[in-house]
Amino acid sequence: MFIGLTYWSVSETEETFSTCEILVPEDANIIDFKKHDSVLVAASTLYEANLIKKLMQGDQYRKAWATPVKLPIVFLDTLLGGMKVIEEGGGKQTHSLELEAPDGVRYSLRSINKNPEPLIPDFAKKLGLENIVVDGISAQHPYAAIVVANLADKAGILHTDPKMVFVPQQPTLGEFNEKYGNRIFLLEHETDGGTNWTPFKNATQIVDTEDLQVLKAKNEKKVVIDTAALVRARLFDILIGDWDRHTKQWGWAIVDLDSVYSTVPIPGDRDNAFFTIEGIIPTLISNKKILPGLQSFDKEVDYMPGLVMPFDVYFLKNVDETVFVGEANFLKRKLSDKVIWNAFKAWPENIRQLHADDIITKISARRENILLYAQRFHEILEKREYLTEPLKGSEDLKLEENLVRCFDCE
Repeated sequence: MFIGLTYWSVSETEETFSTCEILVPEDANIIDFKKHDSVLVAASTLYEANLIKKLMQGDQYRKAWATPVKLPIVFLDTLLGGMKVIEEGGGKQTHSLELEAPDGVRYSLRSINKNPEPLIPDFAKKLGLENIVVDGISAQHPYAAIVVANLADKAGILHTDPKMVFVPQQPTLGEFNEKYGNRIFLLEHETDGGTNWTPFKNATQIVDTEDLQVLKAKNEKKVVIDTAALVRARLFDILIGDWDRHTKQWGWAIVDLDSVYSTVPIPGDRDNAFFTIEGIIPTLISNKKILPGLQSFDKEVDYMPGLVMPFDVYFLKNVDETVFVGEANFLKRKLSDKVIWNAFKAWPENIRQLHADDIITKISARRENILLYAQRFHEILEKREYLTEPLKGSEDLKLEENLVRCFDCE
């Protein structure tokens, strides 16, 4: 939920400001947003902190969360010809609505604000440490996904083309009006289902990882992974510090190549790109012996073994090292300093001034070492044992549909 709102109308020739006032969320319900084109809104002031709190729990991206940004107002009944709500989705932290346009292409409204309540362990509640878990969201940059999409585009990696929007309460939301109205979202392509929106004209469908496994088990035509594309995407994750890349954060474009189905990865959910841990308490909690995957975005990778996931073992074990080296060199060529800098122009100027220089420096430093990271990633991957249990999110598949050891196991 956003904390404050300033609104105005925009004519074709100039910005004509209405009476500008900070509104509490309840007051937003009395505004006729159809008379306005844009809003100026902060993602959240929940993470504002004094000096002591910053020392103990870090500064992180608090200023980005609390800085107002200008966002377009969207009404679903006119957006892209008129959207209809399909269903509610989302994970433990993120609220989302799946939408469908008249052409059958599916989109998602993903909340920029997070709900960390489901992630608070019982021991933290008993010790009164809930605030630390909630405050941890400040380590995520609220607008990371916008820049990541620009970088991915230059790197030849599929992305969901996210856009920041403000969604007022409106009849089209139906039963979800109270929960989703008057909030800010990322509007982006869905990574599962609907009409093909990818650049692959012969893509027959878009599926999630679980459905991909079912397709492989039940289809007579061979289903193969575009391993080069997946290696590139995983090395790109390292460049942007996106440490949380579990199974449910991937979709797949199924491309019919006559003799085989080639499956191209579609990375989604960039909440943890540029994830930055600061402060005494978060630094202690993120110790590699406790949470090896939870890593702060710095100039150098802290602990590579923590970034190699069961997902990688399942899809990439036995892929030759030359593929990793080739994709690392490709990323190094494509993501020049100029390309990286230009990607951040997608942010509003006031957000860019806060953190862009620091993040750009870190991406550039990682790019210079990407070949070493690729070789190390491959080395660790090949030492990992084959899986003995289903991937997270695929536990309900029948045994014959879930090839537990690896995707290419026969």
